[in-house]
Amino acid sequence: MGHCIVEAAEALLDKEIPVLDKGFVRLVDYLGSDERIVQSARVSYAGGTKTYREDKGLINYLLRNDHTSPFEQVNFTFHIKMPIFVARQWIRHRTGRVNEVSGRYSVMADEAYLPDEEHLNFQSADNKQGRSEQTLPDGLSQQMLDLLKEDQRRSFETYHTLLENDVAREIARINLPLSLYTQWYWQMDLHNLLHFLALRLDSHAQWEIRAYAEEIFKIVKAVTPIAAEAFENHKLNGRSFSKRELEAIKEMLEGKECPLKGRERALFNDKLK
Repeated sequence: MGHCIVEAAEALLDKEIPVLDKGFVRLVDYLGSDERIVQSARVSYAGGTKTYREDKGLINYLLRNDHTSPFEQVNFTFHIKMPIFVARQWIRHRTGRVNEVSGRYSVMADEAYLPDEEHLNFQSADNKQGRSEQTLPDGLSQQMLDLLKEDQRRSFETYHTLLENDVAREIARINLPLSLYTQWYWQMDLHNLLHFLALRLDSHAQWEIRAYAEEIFKIVKAVTPIAAEAFENHKLNGRSFSKRELEAIKEMLEGKECPLKGRERALFNDKLK
């Protein structure tokens, strides 16, 4: 089998898909498709091309049972523009290959992320790392946005003053905010990309990185629609249960009360939603 061409993916190549207020995701290149997944899986027992139905069944079987190597045969290269605080969460996924713009070599653009009022929330009372669903009231939200804008303005003003006085770029950049936009090329195989999406499409992920994950998943759907559907079914919207949770389900089916308590009960209930 030769080079894979996917018409839906070809239509997306080099198009900047807007994310947040100034960011984007752009598909630079892709290698492989659903066909590549099934062909690489079948080569282990010298099987030829099958029907669409059999291909779909095989991909679902592979993904459901964590046979990961065939999915590693498909690769994506993205050009992404995002705030630095999003990039620092993103880089935790170490299986990607990254080349990022450097503030040592380049003068950084005066571009910083400013959230919409609808995404200015109070701190969650039961989640130390996240925001609650309650947004700030109108008067307070505008006040907080004004503070963010002013801090960003001062940071960029200081940055350019340092540059104008011939201070080294690597020093001039050090007070720039985490909201500053950075850019990188990011390459990842489909297996690891689906792992990234499983974490970053989760409702507990920060909204800003979730916005990028949503656009990337649309691209994945264009390149590998069968694999994307299987991922949604078995991983993204599927659930796995511990031994104690399975025992609890059995007791509940018998008409008994759920035996789980406290945090364990809360996590269990979250899975059942």
